[in-house]
Amino acid sequence: MADERVPRPVLHGVRHEGGGILRLYLDCDTGIDDALAIAYLLACPRVTLAGVGTAAGNTSAGQAGRNTLGLLHLAGRPDIPVCVGGEETGGEETGGEETGGEETGGDGESRGGGAEPVHGSNGVGGVTLPAGGPADPRAPWQLLIDLAREHPGELHVLVTGPATNVARALRESPELPGLVASVTVMGGAVRAPGNITPRAEANIRNDPRAAATVLAAPWPVTLVPLDVTMRHRWTEDDRAALRAGGTPLHETLAAMLPAYFASYESRTGIREIPLHDPLAAAIAVGEVTPADAPELPLRVDAEGGVREDQTAASRVRVVLALDSPAGPVILRRILADAESVA
Repeated sequence: MADERVPRPVLHGVRHEGGGILRLYLDCDTGIDDALAIAYLLACPRVTLAGVGTAAGNTSAGQAGRNTLGLLHLAGRPDIPVCVGGEETGGEETGGEETGGEETGGDGESRGGGAEPVHGSNGVGGVTLPAGGPADPRAPWQLLIDLAREHPGELHVLVTGPATNVARALRESPELPGLVASVTVMGGAVRAPGNITPRAEANIRNDPRAAATVLAAPWPVTLVPLDVTMRHRWTEDDRAALRAGGTPLHETLAAMLPAYFASYESRTGIREIPLHDPLAAAIAVGEVTPADAPELPLRVDAEGGVREDQTAASRVRVVLALDSPAGPVILRRILADAESVA
């Protein structure tokens, strides 16, 4: 049974909806861990990836769009609409400051090229992806609004990059919170060190105002911060298993990872990579279970720090721990054929 610190509303994934299909919009800044999250979602037989929007973060929004289209081409899913966002966010352009150390050790990823040492010059470790199909001409925020209106009460939103597009959707469509089933955000460092500054994590730091808007909106929102993502990792054995999956997508994902491993090893001294975005995806779809997910009063400061503040008007469900290791679950899912997954 789930810990009493995990009220039922946080368990909003497919496992907790009678095995039905979960329709999901992904907003991302497709770097290496976003690529793993996309592969994970595509491998979930009870998840429909209804659309993807890109934002500037790990790389430019345009490059993130090209990366996403290339990944979908490799997966044989060119039918999924991909909308490319603008290159500016509401936050200051940051330079990828890293505080380093085993405990801090996060991505150090940010707009303006600061993520290149982590994600490579093109966001995916320098790996050349196929061109993929054309992007959808809509803005990402318009795609989100359209999907929410087409599927009221059924659409789940996962944000693995800066929240720029989702905040814009809220401004353009104030009724959006009433149309969306849930929102899961990978970002922040609540009780753990940040990865850009001692307090700030990259996704939030890249657009603090957007993050504040999304976390304060009146919809069910779950934050998946560095507090939990830094604890769930892959090793080189996992990369070898991924490469042995044998499909073009598996082999391409495995080829991206050396840059990610090298970046973390240079700062932590350990050749392991945390699973930031795929872990958020696994929480969003309910395949891993939080063991500690309190509802906390949070405030996002101007520098991108996420702080507990008893005077904050909104409360956010924050995943601080899981009931079991997520790395093996994520790897098995990415490698599994849909027909062989229970």
